[in-house]
Order: sequence, then structure tokens, then C-alpha cells
Amino acid sequence: MKTHIYTHPCFLKHDTGPGHPERPARLEVLFDLFKEKPFNTLPIVEAQEAQRAWILRAHDERYYDALQEAIPDDGLGYLDGDTCVSPGSWEAAVKAAGAVCQAVDDVMTGKADRAFCAVRPPGHHAFPGHAEGFCLFNNIFIGALHAQAAHKMSRVAVVDFDVHHGNGSDYMARRHENVFYASTHQWPLYPGTGLPEDNIKGRVVNIPLAAGDGSTAFRNAWSGAILPALDEFKPELLMISAGFDAHRDDPLANINLVEDDFRWITDEYKKIAANHCGGRIISVLEGGYNVNALKSSVAAHLSSLANL
Repeated sequence: MKTHIYTHPCFLKHDTGPGHPERPARLEVLFDLFKEKPFNTLPIVEAQEAQRAWILRAHDERYYDALQEAIPDDGLGYLDGDTCVSPGSWEAAVKAAGAVCQAVDDVMTGKADRAFCAVRPPGHHAFPGHAEGFCLFNNIFIGALHAQAAHKMSRVAVVDFDVHHGNGSDYMARRHENVFYASTHQWPLYPGTGLPEDNIKGRVVNIPLAAGDGSTAFRNAWSGAILPALDEFKPELLMISAGFDAHRDDPLANINLVEDDFRWITDEYKKIAANHCGGRIISVLEGGYNVNALKSSVAAHLSSLANL
């Protein structure tokens, strides 16, 4: 299986200010990882900008224009208390979305079988009309809708193991046909959404985890509820919101996962993909704020994804 990495140096220019957890060092450690064996055997594709029309499949035109206007000429601008922009943020945002769309194009045309999109800013908290939770554009959902529009995929699945509920992705999945969304996440915790009573059979599956839960609870949630529902959905393309902030060393949450949990869940996704989508998987970076844990967790995830 051919696995490509999609990224760009401009992602380092999205400046979030001193002390912000979503900082350029997150990608710097991954750029280092990609130079190490065996990951240095994987082709790296330079991300291009997403076309405006691609982004507008997921986002309101008014928001797109307002976000572009909000980019400062110097210093930082704040869209909310957690989400800031700098002069380099627009290029990073449109190329983060573009990386996912490129991955979709390449996987759907056979240039690659799988992809890992090492992008920032992350995306799964972004709503059609506003930024939230460090996220500007909803990169993975832009990619999912691109798969439907450009490649006639009738069933696209987005699975999310970030420790925070992907409230933007959940919202969009309820408003677009034939996109399945599933998440495990710590609750109560930001953003305070993703309760199972709001699930939609066959379309939206949320399984909250409690602070202090670890590998057993995480694996049981996926194997007991989400993976069977995903298998029943029979996706033609499987997309992963790959947030690594459920690691036990992450500073923003209290789910005690270890690297082998990320390897395990990736192995499980591969089984679903082999059964339903010819092995096609696109993984998109979301959270993960301890840079050492992020690097080792991505190494475990990517080792499984690329069969290294």
C-alpha cells in the first residue's frame, strides 16, 4: 500500500503566540520524524491551496471572507479566547484544507492508497460559520465533501479519536447526506458536546470517556459500538481525525492512552478499509500538545497506516 505524507513549511508560520498549546513546535517534531527511518521512505507531497469553491462546500461564504479579512498584517488577532491568527495563518489554513483535498484526489485516482496529512491549524472544531477551538477551516470535512463532489463517493466515514469532541464535524455530518461521523472523547471537557443521547443510528456515534479512563475503556468503546456501526455503514472512503491528545502525557486532558492504543485503533481501521474501500484511508492531524508524546504517537499511527 502506497502511503504519502502531505504537509508544507508554511504551517510553521501560523503563529499562535507564546504559551499557546497549538504551536509550530508540534509540526517541527513531525518534520524531524519524517526524516528518520523508516518514515523517510514515505513520499512527502507539498500541499497546495484549496480552491475557494472546495472550502465553500463546508463553510459559509460570509465566514470565508470574514476570516480572510481578520488576518492581521502583523502581530496576533483573536477570533475567540483560544483561537488566534497571525500574518501566516491564511496561507496555512487554505493549504491545510488543500492538503486533505490533494490526498483525496491522489487516493481516489490511485496515485496513493493511504495518506497522512500533517497540517495545522487543526480543523474538527470549525463550524460552517465560525472558527473555534484552535480551528479555522474544517479540513477533514472539506476533504470528505470533496470526495463526494469530485469523485462521486456516496459514503464517506470520518472517525475521530481526538480527546476533544469534534463538534464542528459532528454538526456538519448531521447536515450532509452520506457522511458517517464517530468519536470517542473525554466528557465533561471542552467543548461539552458529543453525548450518546444525541446519536443518530447509522450516521453519528459519540461515546464519551471519563477522566482517568485508559486503554481498556477506549478499546471497548470502539470495538463494542463504533467499529460495528462503521462496518455496517460500509464506507467507500475512510477518513481519520487523528488527534493524539488522549495520550497520558498530554497537558489538556486526562485520558491515559499510550502509543500502542493508536497503533491498535489504526489496525482496526485498516480492517474496515480492507473490507469496504479497497484499503483507502486518509488521516488528518488534529490535536496533540505534548510534542514528545505527539511524535511517538504519530510514529505508532503512521507505522500501522503505512505497514512499516
